[in-house]
Amino acid sequence: MTSEKAETKNYLKAIRLINIENDDCAFKIGKIPILQNINASYFFAKTDVSALEGIPHPAPRRQYVITIKGKLKFGVTNGETFIIEPGIVLIANDTKGIGHTWEIIDGDEWERIYIPLDEDTDDLFVAD
Repeated sequence: MTSEKAETKNYLKAIRLINIENDDCAFKIGKIPILQNINASYFFAKTDVSALEGIPHPAPRRQYVITIKGKLKFGVTNGETFIIEPGIVLIANDTKGIGHTWEIIDGDEWERIYIPLDEDTDDLFVAD
């Protein structure tokens, strides 16, 4: 997957991490519409990468992860991988099981913003 722009200017490119059978982790490629309100109570930023890089883990909650700086390779249970970089929204919805891994593949920083989604909020994801 590359950082090509979404097919229309009314969407942002997105990748959604999901739980599948046996709580394994997989991903779907798609998009989210722009100019939509989302039900989120707060957001926070993070730059530390030492804690979970390379260690399998599920998402602590359903959330958008917006990369500001950095290029990362994410891996899921079956060994498939994808790239996240600025311009691609990650929707972390793999809250059970082993989860996913990630590693920085360009540089040594990952600046990102987390937007936790309220419990019953639609994440607005549209699969390709």
